[in-house]
Amino acid sequence: MLDLNLLEQMLIVAVAMSAISCALVQKTKKWFKCSSCLCFYSLGLNLVLGVLFCITFTSIAFPESLWIGFFSFIGADTIYKSLEGKLASYSSLVSKDSIAVPKENLIDTKGEK
Repeated sequence: MLDLNLLEQMLIVAVAMSAISCALVQKTKKWFKCSSCLCFYSLGLNLVLGVLFCITFTSIAFPESLWIGFFSFIGADTIYKSLEGKLASYSSLVSKDSIAVPKENLIDTKGEK
C-alpha cells in the first residue's frame, strides 16, 4: 500500500530543497560551458544536498532522501521559472533611496492635532 504521509513529507522537504539547490546552481552555473554538464551537476548537487538535508534536519532514511534529491531536481527548474522576475535582487533593494506608495494608501493627517 502507498504511504501517502511519507510521500507528502518527502514532497514538502523536496520543495524546500528545490529552492535552495536552484539558487546554488544559478550562482555556480558560470563554471560550466555545456548544458549537459550543468544538468549532471544539478542532479548530483540535488542528490547530495537531499541526503545531507535529510540526515541533518529530518528522520527520513537514506533511500527516501535520494528520492527527495530527485524530486528537488525535477522541481527546481519549475519553481525557479515561476519565481523568475517576481523577486527583486538584493542590490536593487539596497540601491533604492525611497519607496513608492500609491496615493490611495496615504493617510490624511492634516485635520488631526
